[in-house]
Parts: sequence; structure tokens; C-alpha cells
Amino acid sequence: MMSEPLEVLRRLLVDRYCVGRELGSGGMAVVYLAEDLKHRRQVALKLFRPELAAALGVERFLREIEILAQLSHPHILPLHDSGAAGGLLYYVTPYVPGGSLRDRLEREGQLPIGDALRYSRDVAEALDYAHGHDVVHRDIKPENILLEADHAVVTDFGVAVSLESGDRARLTTGGMVLGTPRYMSPEQASGDQQLGGRSDQYSLACVLYEMLAGHPPFTGRNARATIARQIADPVPPLATVRPELRPAIVRAVERALAKAPADRFPTVCAFTEALTAPETDESGPPPRSIAVLPFVSVGVEPDEAYLGEGLGDEILAALMKVDGLHVASRTSAFAFRDAQQDIRSIGRTLSVATVLEGSARVVGRRLRVTVRLVDVADGFQLWSERYDRELEDVLAIQDEIAESVVRSLRVVLSRDERRAMRRGRTEDPRAYRFYLHGRQYFFRFRRRALEHARELFRRAIELDSEYARAHAGVADCSSFLHLYFGSERADLAEAEAASARALAIAPDLAEAHAARGLAVSLSGRYAEAAGEFETAIRLDPKLFEARYFYARAAFQEGRLDDALRLFEEACHVREDYQARLLWAQCYAAMGRRDEAMTAYRRALGVIERYLDLHPGDTRALMLGSGAWAHLGERARALDWAERALAIDPDDAVVLYGVGCDFAVLGLTDRALSLLEAAVAAGFRKKEWIEHDPDWAELRDDPRFAALLRDL
Repeated sequence: MMSEPLEVLRRLLVDRYCVGRELGSGGMAVVYLAEDLKHRRQVALKLFRPELAAALGVERFLREIEILAQLSHPHILPLHDSGAAGGLLYYVTPYVPGGSLRDRLEREGQLPIGDALRYSRDVAEALDYAHGHDVVHRDIKPENILLEADHAVVTDFGVAVSLESGDRARLTTGGMVLGTPRYMSPEQASGDQQLGGRSDQYSLACVLYEMLAGHPPFTGRNARATIARQIADPVPPLATVRPELRPAIVRAVERALAKAPADRFPTVCAFTEALTAPETDESGPPPRSIAVLPFVSVGVEPDEAYLGEGLGDEILAALMKVDGLHVASRTSAFAFRDAQQDIRSIGRTLSVATVLEGSARVVGRRLRVTVRLVDVADGFQLWSERYDRELEDVLAIQDEIAESVVRSLRVVLSRDERRAMRRGRTEDPRAYRFYLHGRQYFFRFRRRALEHARELFRRAIELDSEYARAHAGVADCSSFLHLYFGSERADLAEAEAASARALAIAPDLAEAHAARGLAVSLSGRYAEAAGEFETAIRLDPKLFEARYFYARAAFQEGRLDDALRLFEEACHVREDYQARLLWAQCYAAMGRRDEAMTAYRRALGVIERYLDLHPGDTRALMLGSGAWAHLGERARALDWAERALAIDPDDAVVLYGVGCDFAVLGLTDRALSLLEAAVAAGFRKKEWIEHDPDWAELRDDPRFAALLRDL
């Protein structure tokens, strides 16, 4: 009975948690719904049975449970808190009101095939992330898979590891089973202590089998009989109970349920890729479509590590200027920077027909670049080349690669497109390398990263004073620093001066006109900005930034119809979650509430896909939290806001943005505390704070008024 330990825990944690009704129980623990008194949020508090504490020891448990705290992934339920009180062990996670996969299976039995595959894919992504951090879950089962907004999140990471590291004999003789027999791999059932990721793959296959068939593949009268069947029995034919299943799905499940780990898929993601391959649209991606992956820097010194990624980035930018060629965005393609996935899988994920990958190595003064273009459909190598040149030839190598790719895809380059690919750049390889290095920092979107990027662009200009793109880079860094990280007039002055210089050098460079438009719009010169943005769009219709910052300027000026159109056009050029959210805010500002709510939901779909690739992006979490808040999804808004703060608790923009989210949710004290912290950390934009609609309900609050006076 847990009633007495629960009462002990309630007394000891009375100033932190108000523990309420039971949510569920198992052989190891009971889960309760509780209120986090400090943060005013609902949480799930898991109280472990006293015999577990006795078998493990408090220090060991707390040490091992830190595993969960280190895992940050959209499909892993994060850890809020853990501890020991009165000899009792507990931990606290977000409360997921959607319940568990077990709850749904008990209601429905068999699930729709699409739902089953989606949940499996979500769990596989969580497991693949954990396996990459040398963590094996060891207890994947429907009870440990929670359902949230049509997606699955995995809980109880770290618990099974803690159990395995404890006194196994004391646990088993106490009646506590390590793992769950119906989902236990044969090697785990046989007592193997060195379990790998393929054990989790087997367990996930058991769960998927149950979602499709309505029952697990192996059951028995008791745990011993079930384990015996896991070890010895063949897999019951899945097609017998679900004849509409495609043969590829049946084969994939059977392979993942192989008795020997070596006979299963190499990774859990390879398993789900085999499952979802039959789902792909038969029409396929556009035939002349490509994703450029960041080139790998091989054997280079730390200060040269940027070279490979920068080279890939520049080739991508050049290909974006070619009409008739669909190019996956940098945000999407570069998310696979460190991925271990098969290149065909990456191509299918990005919906492109071809993928360009390569590597760069610097040996003395020599640059060696190896590159290949792969057909996603069959993995066939369409073109490959190796370049072994002097380091000064990096620009020529870049041009040759871009033009070879275009030829391989049978796209004809016009004279104007050839000029556009070379416009505004330098012929000095040293300046070019500083520029490449600066671009890598520019995309990190942190104050220090932007300041360092600006300094690298300045060093490029020292070597080549006519380097228009570097001048535009300085302008954009300065504009972003002024816009997002402070109101220093010096930044704005430099943005205007650098953009003017870029235009003087290269008046037909679209990036220079876009940089100029952004800079002058921040000074309120909207008519001048509009002319610059229009010119940039005419020169390069595929330049996302021109339409995006034009839309922002129109929004700030109050031209909501124009802003709405421009945000829509920007999203057609490149799917971007910030543009999607501002599109929704246009509808809201125009009083078109139903359309705003639909736009918020679409924006969240983009953000969730983005977070699948960038799980630690605090800006996406912060802005997504605001969208959930406007939709009235309080629990999700709070969860995303807390995740953003946990990842980046000292960033002024994150503090300000999450403060806005709490203001929308009506959490006044927390919102004002975060606003005060944001100002202290450098967010000192008084006019912005005064006019931000998220603070509308707090304008008369004495703390808010005092803060504005101090600014």
C-alpha cells in the first residue's frame, strides 16, 4: 500500500507540491497529479515504492536519474525535479493530459495504421537520440508512451538503468520485475546486462505490433511463460489479423522482432524508415530538386572547422539563384549536420530528388574537396569529383561544383544566372574564408555570435575593401543586434553605413538592397525601405529575407494587408516558422480571429517539424509557447516556455519572449519577473515594450510602470 508513504511525502513536500489524485500505478511506482506551487502548473509526481529505495540506495538513484535530466528532445518527457524525502524516492515531470498509449489501446484495441506508424516514428526518434547519448531505455511499453497533440512522448528514461545498476537480486526477490515481459527482447529476457539499442527496437516493434493487431505478439499465463515465448516462439503472422497492411510493413515488423539482435535493423530509425517508405507520395519530389548538406571538415585545425560547412553553404546559396531548380532550405538541410542517417532517407525527409554531400580537408596550403551527387530514389551516384588545389582556389572550386550540379540535373544556366552566382563577392581567398567563418556564426542567432560574425566580416573587408557581401553581412549583424538585443544607436548607424557601402560597390546585389531596406526600416523610414525591398525582390525573387523583412516593416507601419501578402509570399519562398507566426499575428491585428487561430495552428505544425530537427532551439520553443497561449492551450504553452528557459535561462531575448507568453497566460508575477530579468540582461527596448500587445493587460501594474521609468 502506498497510502502511508504518500502521506509522508505530502507532509515533507507541502511547501513545494500539492499532491492530488492517482494517475496510474505499476510494479515500481505510483503516479499522482500534483500542483507545482512555485510555478503554478500541473505536474506528474512519480513516487517509487519503499522497497525500491531500500534496494537501490538514495544516492545511486539520484545519480542515475540525472540521465533523464540530460536528455532534451521533443519526444522525450523532460524532468522537472527529483529527490528523496523521508527515504522515499520521487521525480516530477510535466503532466500530459492526453494520457498514455495504454489508455488509448484499452479504449480502441487496434489503432488506425497512420496513427500507429506516426507514434512509432516519434518513439523511434526519441530512442535514436537517447542511443546517440549511450542511453538504452530498457522498458518501452504503452504505459511509458504518452500522447500529446497527436504525437508520442517517451517517459521513464533513466529508471530502468537505475534498476539495472542496483541490487538485482534484492529487487527480483522483492517481486519487482526488471522490464515488462510482453515487450522484453529475448536478450533482456535471458538476463543479458549489456543491452544495446536493438533491444529497444525489439520492444518498440512489440508495441507497434499491438497497435496494429490489438494485442502484443507474445503473451502467456504468467511472466515466466511470456518470457519463454519471447525467447523461442516465431512471430505470429501480423497479416492474419490486419490483412490490409502493406507487405513492406509486415516485413519490417518481423525483422525488428528477430530473436538475434544482429538480424534486426542497424538502428531504430532504420526500422521506422522501412515502415514509412511505403507511405511516400507516388508522385515523388520535383525531378530537379536538391538538398545541399553541410560539407564535413576532415582533419582540420579547430580554426579551420568552419570551412566545410561554409563551402556547402555558399554552394547552396548559388544554386538558390537558378530558375527551374528546387533547393531545400538551409534550415532544413543543415539540420542533418551531424546526422548518421542514410543519405536516401535524408533526401526523402527533405522531399528532394537529389542530395549533394562532400568533405573538405586542408593539408598545408592545399585544399582537398570530395563531392558527390546522389539520386534519392535508388542511391545511384549521378556525379562525383575530387578537387586537389591550392587553398587560394577555393572560389573556383565552389563555382565548378555548382555548375557541375546544374549540368547533372540538366538545368541550363542563363548568362544572368551565372552572373548572379558570382555577384558581390571577393577574389581574395583569405577574405572569402573570413566571410565563410562569419556566416557560420551569423546563423547561430545569439548576441555574442552576431558580434563575432560582424568582427569576421570586418576582417574580410580589411583584406578586400570592395567585398560587397561582407559589407552587407556587417549591416545585417548590426541590424539584428539593434533589433533583438538592444537599442544602441551605434549599431543602427553601422547598419546604415555598411548597407550603403555594399550598394555603392554592387548596386545590382539583391542582398545589399535587402540589408539596406532592413537598416532604414529600423529608423522608421518606411518609404525608403519599401523601395529597397522591391528592388531586392526584382533582382532575386528567391531571396526570402527581402520579402520577410519587407513584411515586418509593413506590419510595423500598420499596412496590415501588405504585410499579410508579403508574409504569405515569404513562406512560399521558404517555409519559416517566424514568418508563419507573424502571418497569424497579422490576422489577429486585423480582428480576423478564426483565420488567426487557423494560422497559429499551421505555424505550430511548422515549429514542431523544425523542433524535430532542432530540439534545443529556444527561439522556436519560446515563440511556439506564445502560439499555444493564444490558442488557449495553457499546459502546452507552459511546457514549451519552461523548456526554453531551462535551455537558455540567461538570454535576454528568451527571457523577454517567455515573459510575454506568461503575460498572455495571465501569470502576472512570473511575467514581470522575467521582464525585469530581460531588461537586466540587456533587453532595453523601451518603445518596443511599451507597444507590445502582449503586455496590454499589465500596463497599469506599478511594477511595469516602474520598469519603464527606469528605462
